Amino acid sequence: MTTPTTRSVPQPVFTDAEAGAKVFPDSTSRQYNYFKPAKRRQTHYEDVTVEVQPDPRHYLSQGWLYSFADGRGGYPLDWTVLKAWGSDRPEPKRFPGSGGKGYDWPAHGWHEFRDPNEEWELTMYRYNANVVRQLNANIDAARQAKAFAQWNPNWVRFVERNVGAWMHVDHGLGLYLFANANRRGPTNMHNTAIAVNSMHRIRAAQDLALYSLTLTEEIDGFDGAAHLEAWNSDPAWQGVRECAEQLTATDDWAEAIFAANVVFEPLVGELFRSHLVQQAAPRNGDYVTPTVVGAEEYDFAERDLRYTIPLLRLLADDREFAEHNKATMAGWLAAWVPRAIAAARTLQPLWSQPDALPPRFEDGLDAAKSRFGGILADISLDTPKELSA
Repeated sequence: MTTPTTRSVPQPVFTDAEAGAKVFPDSTSRQYNYFKPAKRRQTHYEDVTVEVQPDPRHYLSQGWLYSFADGRGGYPLDWTVLKAWGSDRPEPKRFPGSGGKGYDWPAHGWHEFRDPNEEWELTMYRYNANVVRQLNANIDAARQAKAFAQWNPNWVRFVERNVGAWMHVDHGLGLYLFANANRRGPTNMHNTAIAVNSMHRIRAAQDLALYSLTLTEEIDGFDGAAHLEAWNSDPAWQGVRECAEQLTATDDWAEAIFAANVVFEPLVGELFRSHLVQQAAPRNGDYVTPTVVGAEEYDFAERDLRYTIPLLRLLADDREFAEHNKATMAGWLAAWVPRAIAAARTLQPLWSQPDALPPRFEDGLDAAKSRFGGILADISLDTPKELSA
């Protein structure tokens, strides 16, 4: 009988130098503590958003982990002319033995921004899925009730051309303005909020495209391609088209957000959606289109504008660069308000196209101007003289 061989295996020796061995006051904490929460306790939104891409001014001792072709790394703060306190402070000098902390949190004023919508990956997908689900239910119910048969013939032409044309605005701004600004923002809090804004616009464009396909199936003679001719050639749309294309060419990410959400949307977007389409549709037998357009109206009024105002107000009230930022935004107003007003006025002929007319264009424009003035007051900005055009 063979005696089993006893093998000698080295036994582990613990020295308390292993990862996780040290005990300190926060050892059992299930929350991050490297940033100061906006309220008493940090939220799930902050845990998954704040400094996901860490800032070398705070503690990233090896500097940015990547750089662009011109040598700039990470999220350059000079991608906008606006400034937050601490923006001019250099990145801490790193050398052997210097440690990795850098400046105390927040390393600069950009980090103070929090999205009041508290958007992150889960919330953005859940919200958009719920919107699409509700729109599909509304449209399916209208199909079953033969509601589209109640539309005035002239309103059919209006929707196929003009409501369809608005999808080009949504697609262009969503894909070429907000998606571009998203990558150029200085923190993950900015980038996430702007990315959600981009998704709202792209989803709204898709909503209108799918709605046009449904109407093509449900209404005899509905021309689902008529919006192309309207967008490309109709004089009523060329002012909006020019302004939208100018917006997408804006390189400064903060100016792009400002021009789109503070100027263009109140003076043109809400004017078209709220003061024309949603007012005229029921008078012409259409109770379905307002639900589609209204979903985008809610996106802007209750979510996109809701993050834009505190983002810009922080900069207008900045403890170091408030005057610089206010002067810069005043210059943006001087440049973009005349363009938006001109675009709005080119839309005026659309108010006379439905059989049952909406309220007067001038009344709608006055309401849009009043709304715009309120937004500026919320950001601590003065109403520009260009608004009287």
